[in-house]
Amino acid sequence: MSVRTVPEPYLRLDEDVLADRIRAAKEALGRRLAILGHHYQRDDVIEHADITGDSLKLARLGSERTDAEFLVFCGVHFMAESADILRGPRQTVLLPDLNAGCSMADMAPTEDVLLAGATLDRLGIRSVMPITYMNSTAELKAYCGERGGAVCTSSNARAIFEWGFAHREKIFFFPDEHLGRNTAARMGIPLESLVVWDPAKERGGLTADELERARVILWKGCCSVHTKFLLRHVHERRAEDPSVRILVHPEVPYEVAQAADEVGSTEHIIRVLAEAPAGSRWAVGTEYHLVNRLARSHPDKGISILSKDFCLCATMYRISPQNLLWVLESLLEGNAVNPIRVPDPVKHWAHVALDRMLEVH
Repeated sequence: MSVRTVPEPYLRLDEDVLADRIRAAKEALGRRLAILGHHYQRDDVIEHADITGDSLKLARLGSERTDAEFLVFCGVHFMAESADILRGPRQTVLLPDLNAGCSMADMAPTEDVLLAGATLDRLGIRSVMPITYMNSTAELKAYCGERGGAVCTSSNARAIFEWGFAHREKIFFFPDEHLGRNTAARMGIPLESLVVWDPAKERGGLTADELERARVILWKGCCSVHTKFLLRHVHERRAEDPSVRILVHPEVPYEVAQAADEVGSTEHIIRVLAEAPAGSRWAVGTEYHLVNRLARSHPDKGISILSKDFCLCATMYRISPQNLLWVLESLLEGNAVNPIRVPDPVKHWAHVALDRMLEVH
């Protein structure tokens, strides 16, 4: 197997040729192939997906395609890692562009989290449950698995927090401080019981007393898309249309979540809009491509993005039809390019953390 970048001739192909050749390659590969497309993917890629969903759903459903030798993950790196952790023994996960990363996952490097954990231990703060969001590296999932912790998604974060508190006094949550704060707030935990660990500062920028009093220690990290939604956007949309319903993802800042009518995961957002009555109007705080796709799917409802700014996941956008076609045609030539392989020890402990989440959820 080799790791390469898309050859230049693919970049010169027009849209129709790309689409036709992708369909032809899919037909030739048949059941040996499953293309997994994340909800935030661009439309000209998602149209070729065999399975669509969020990162955990895609990883699980991909592993269930036992006849699929190749799982081509149209998403970002941590998602492909999760698919590799859960894949079957005869499956190979491919990421069409290895530069499709996640800025949130990158905000919690393993060495910084290890240092933070060692600092807490040195201070005598040991009854701490490490919980990582699905949007994190395989190494961070393994860190939690090896220390009795778990993974969570945006839909089950509260259940995992409750499980964590049943076993230890405090929760150390990373990498998204906003999901952690919004989850704790929905549980009735006061904001003064939450602290933010800043890895750029000594001891996270916190005193020993602050850490001792805290119930939840939040990592200083965020989603570059969802933090673009601001409280003023909520006020502006309500001023334009007093009947509009505000529906946001829990990765938005606390004040936005508090002002919204509904807060929930990507799958929750999709379900709410599908079940909403005709004629209802919605301003949705999540990624641009998904909002536009939902608006087209439900023309009887007024669905638009909460912010007028261009809230697009730039790293997800790196997966293009050109990348996808190159990977598929390489498979037809016998070459599996850009395979994702999580090292076995990391895979083992990451799987433990994922299994704990699934047992709780």
